[in-house]
Amino acid sequence: MTNEEYTRKVLPFLKIKYFEGKEHQIVFDEIEKFVDKYSELPTKEAIVIQIDKRNDLNEELYKTTQTLVNGLSHEETDQKWLVDTTEQYCKDRALHLAVLDGINIIGGNDKDRTTNALPDILSDALSVSFDMSIGHDYIDNATDRFSFYHTKEQKIPFDLKYFNDITNGGLPNKTLNIVMSGTGVGKTLFMCHHAANVLLNGYDVLYITLEMAEERIAERIDANLMDMTIDELHDLPKTLFESSVDRIRKKTQGKLIIKEYPTASAHAGHFRGLIKELKIKRQFTPKIIFIDYLNICASSRFRSGTNVGSYFYIKAIAEELRGFAVEQNVPIVSATQVNRSGFTASDFGLEDTSESFGLPSTADFMFALIQTEELEELNQILVKQLKNRYNDPTKNKKFILGIDRPKMKLYDVEQQAQHQVKDACQTLSPPKTDWFLNDTVHQPNQVTNQDLLQYQILSKHLAEEIHKFLAIHLLTT
Repeated sequence: MTNEEYTRKVLPFLKIKYFEGKEHQIVFDEIEKFVDKYSELPTKEAIVIQIDKRNDLNEELYKTTQTLVNGLSHEETDQKWLVDTTEQYCKDRALHLAVLDGINIIGGNDKDRTTNALPDILSDALSVSFDMSIGHDYIDNATDRFSFYHTKEQKIPFDLKYFNDITNGGLPNKTLNIVMSGTGVGKTLFMCHHAANVLLNGYDVLYITLEMAEERIAERIDANLMDMTIDELHDLPKTLFESSVDRIRKKTQGKLIIKEYPTASAHAGHFRGLIKELKIKRQFTPKIIFIDYLNICASSRFRSGTNVGSYFYIKAIAEELRGFAVEQNVPIVSATQVNRSGFTASDFGLEDTSESFGLPSTADFMFALIQTEELEELNQILVKQLKNRYNDPTKNKKFILGIDRPKMKLYDVEQQAQHQVKDACQTLSPPKTDWFLNDTVHQPNQVTNQDLLQYQILSKHLAEEIHKFLAIHLLTT
């Protein structure tokens, strides 16, 4: 009764029915009425007086209530622990009472409610939470807002320049980030590459796979970190392999946990349980989570085999994963397939998202990986921004990355490539007559082999277009 801060935080969420003993309910009732009327905490004397005025107490209840009040005392206790413990108590009591209500309804002892009320009763009980925020006061909280503007947001950075540029320095916590592509283009490669990079930067990483075995994901990360092809990895003697792992261990303080689930068998609830188990058994709390991949997760809202449209099912999964990211205070990176029309296309957008447009509406950041024959020859891949809540999505909307598939790596390419490849999706512009001279006017001895290869590809493309034009012209004349 003397802890005003504690009372202010918990009183709005407490209900008289949460208290088990009748005497406790009476004391709470008097405290609540006093605070409501006078906007301050009552003294023990004030409560005693209020109890004396009640005429609904028998002698035994009156004595036990008075004894309870007289025994009240203030002890210094950790404020956060006290609030958290009170919140958990309220959750447990709400669920207990909901179960009792359900038993009464099913048993026919509740004349006012039917079994139709059960979902709402359980939902209300499970939603009990101490929401301490009562809103942002635009005027009075201006100082807090100014501090927010000038506080550097915690982010997980990339080792790729353009990705850092378009995300303003990396992926923030409490976000859902999606890579989209066709089969075999590079979704898992991208996630394995970024997981490896994040690990080397000292972060704890959780990689959840629902498509490949744990060992296959580890194999790809080994190839990336050891800078060797998967074939070379398989031929590596045990001693050299172990020494390579030791070198990686010395480079980072981070840990990487890879967990496999059968396809379509696990949802956010399973992932939540996994994190609790990892925290207890391995003292491991991830700073970023990779989920490979979203479309083959399950939903906690719908049972497996439920007759529900893909739009609602995939949207539900996306919403659950984003809520999970917020709850765990981490960025989540996942992936999705393109739909049938986008599968063979050399360019696509949000409308080509597989199964559900509800996914891009939920994601914070979404981009496509696009591969063409021309880019494949150059060991390059096109990245196209589809949605970006971190920056202007029109800034560097498309850009090129180098890709080393045997080593499961991505890398920045020369700046020149970003200007030369205007559209890598079978719509490459014909070369300008001075294309290989660039805007800065290269001298002939400055032309690289890559310049010549790209020029050959573009020249071939131009020749094909001219051939098509002539063929059509001859047929129509």
